[in-house]
Amino acid sequence: MEHKNYNKLLSIYLLCFLILSSSISCQLNYRFYDYSCPNLTKIVRYGVWSAISNDTRMAASLLRLHFHDCFVDGCEGSVLLDGDNSEKNSLGNRNSARGFEVIDNIKATIEKLCPAVVSCTDILTLAAREAVYLTGGSYWNIPLGRRDGLTTSQSAADEQLPSPFESLQNITAKFTSKGLDLKDVVVLSGGHTLGFAQCFTFKPRLFDFAGSGNPDPALDTSLLQNLQSVCPNQAASDTNLAPLDSVTSSKFDNSYFKLLLNNSGLLQSDQALMTDNTAASMVTNYSKYPYLFSKDFGTSMVKMGGIGVLTGQNGQIRKNCRVVN
Repeated sequence: MEHKNYNKLLSIYLLCFLILSSSISCQLNYRFYDYSCPNLTKIVRYGVWSAISNDTRMAASLLRLHFHDCFVDGCEGSVLLDGDNSEKNSLGNRNSARGFEVIDNIKATIEKLCPAVVSCTDILTLAAREAVYLTGGSYWNIPLGRRDGLTTSQSAADEQLPSPFESLQNITAKFTSKGLDLKDVVVLSGGHTLGFAQCFTFKPRLFDFAGSGNPDPALDTSLLQNLQSVCPNQAASDTNLAPLDSVTSSKFDNSYFKLLLNNSGLLQSDQALMTDNTAASMVTNYSKYPYLFSKDFGTSMVKMGGIGVLTGQNGQIRKNCRVVN
């Protein structure tokens, strides 16, 4: 028995040695809940499947929610917390962040079977993976063991979340500050193969690009005309929706990159990938090789899921994802 325990401990140390250079804490473990909550993945998958069955947009919403959580002071579930000064009220989340009730429902089921064991942060991380997998994307293994944070900040979200109006240089700088790089910018932008955007996030491209009084000359003409009909130049249309991927908005594939090659990226920040030679080369590769995109997307998601995680005695396991215990 002692020999087996020694080998197990040696394996853990070896695993930590292999990932020391990455952003993932050695306290995260691919088998973290194997004994404490063995059906966790099945529960999360069913919860996400049910949500997507009722609303196909929910896949993109869950993926975005995980991204917005990790980019504000790390992946610690702060985006899920309620409050007047919460991240939910930030410019990037107010009236657009969705999926909170999906995480609540999954958490409630897990609490009945594995009380006070699984963090809301790990649930959200798994839900994002399942959202991609259930819509035709790849499946990647996720190291688990994150704990939930105790604070949330509207100002932190306003400062740290990338905006669709920012330059590629600024967006890349925000990624770099989190330990990610330009490749991660391109790959994770590919998540826009799912979902919709509100008109106000791209309307300047349709009518008054960079204050010119004219549409963005880089936008495909037929797409421009279609978007102008969906988003007429009046405030009432600001919350109308247009697909980020006009070809397959509910399927996770590589058509997003093909659209960029045709000047048909919806957001200014999407099409901006084609203004950088290195990024544009990656876009071209991903448009040609869907398997390469799927593989790299999983790798970048694991990297992002390791940003600023709380483990061990840090943070807590929230009973209710919306409030601190």
